Amino acid sequence: MVGVGVFSVSKLDMEACCNYLYPPSVDFLKLYRMQLAAPVPIPIISDEVPPDLPNYLGRDYHGAISHVEAQNLLSAHENGAYLVRSSPSANGRFHTLSLKFNNKIHHYKLFYDPNSGLYVREKRYDCVRSLVADGLVTMYLELKAPMILQRLATANYQESPYMTLNKRKLRALTKENAKNKNYMTDANIPQSIPLSQQILGPNFPEKYEKQHSFKLTTFKGLNWCELCGNFLWGFTFQGKRCEDCGMIAHVRCSEKFPNDCVPDLKYLRGVFGIELTTLLTAHNAKLPFVVTKSVAEVEARGLTTEGIYRLSGFAEEIEAIKMAFDKDGEKADLSQEKYPNINVITGALKSYLRLLPIPLITFIVHPLLIDAMQHKNNDLKISSIKHALKSLPKAHYDTLKYVVEHLHRVSLHSAINKMNPHNLATVFAPTLIGPIESTSDVLPDMTSDILLIETMITSCESIFKT
Repeated sequence: MVGVGVFSVSKLDMEACCNYLYPPSVDFLKLYRMQLAAPVPIPIISDEVPPDLPNYLGRDYHGAISHVEAQNLLSAHENGAYLVRSSPSANGRFHTLSLKFNNKIHHYKLFYDPNSGLYVREKRYDCVRSLVADGLVTMYLELKAPMILQRLATANYQESPYMTLNKRKLRALTKENAKNKNYMTDANIPQSIPLSQQILGPNFPEKYEKQHSFKLTTFKGLNWCELCGNFLWGFTFQGKRCEDCGMIAHVRCSEKFPNDCVPDLKYLRGVFGIELTTLLTAHNAKLPFVVTKSVAEVEARGLTTEGIYRLSGFAEEIEAIKMAFDKDGEKADLSQEKYPNINVITGALKSYLRLLPIPLITFIVHPLLIDAMQHKNNDLKISSIKHALKSLPKAHYDTLKYVVEHLHRVSLHSAINKMNPHNLATVFAPTLIGPIESTSDVLPDMTSDILLIETMITSCESIFKT
């Protein structure tokens, strides 16, 4: 058996997995075998417990000793031997890892964060032994396979396993697309079409570009990079995984992926609080169903309700609707029999818009719109607003257009529902733009934002006219 930390499986099983599950490239197997051949951590235990032993270090800490003393302690041991010390000249300000590798003694400054432990760049470790085990593998690969590691930096996305072997995997994320008559087959996919278009189908809006949400991850077992096809070496935080589609890559390789993430529904945690483009791409939709279903219900039975959108429903019922959307999706029941009070529907809709990680009117576009509002000439003001909105992501623009046009229709009944464009703008300004941070106890002035939303409601036909 071989293994350190989470990496523990027989060598025979590993090679069988490699040959069975993955494309058995020479480089993949070479890196994997080199990891098995890398030196293992050999802690040099101190005979006495130093009085200044930090709470995050163990018996491999030797207190304040010089690099010469550390070298004498390590020289008689095999590669992988290590100890931790405090340099006398450092006066306890930091600690040093002394490590024997390639028959030489190396000294490294240790970095420690009370909240996350020992760290090297992005990686975090719960103890020195884990740090050393991971470092020895990387150092050994850099020594024995520099050419392979250099090739990682030149990996060709178009020729990667991601583009070749994983098309079927990504297409399987939604079985409904496979039943679509317009769904492309492998035989007739032009290479010029982005991968997201190939997977989602030709009718899906091309402008829905989605970045991968890569996060540093510790993987169990044998894993490989889906860009370069090489082994993810190490025992801790070997690479990154996209939180939206599950794509796995080396840290350096993750920087090369274009904006063609196709989210997998199984990775999304419900509907509320999910980034808009991610949600729409995962559901292969142009508009979020929370918005379309809620708007349909309001327009069917709430346009003449006094105080619509201003009054709030019972919090318990709003939470029940949110849970129904998260659980049942488009099949969530919003009928009058289920929720006779229309205000709980509007409450759920406002909650959905407020919880978007990036508001419909994004942080980048908001100041452009405020600048547009400064024009005295109304025609110039409207054209400037229209131009600024073109900078919104496609998903945000389409949803904002849908919501504002709905609010315009609500305002047409203001004689009965008492919700004219100004009243609606007062309610929706913080919802569509996001809350404004205040550095004092004084409430932030939202006058300009309210005027902006009011202008968009009253002039929506001109602003959103294509």
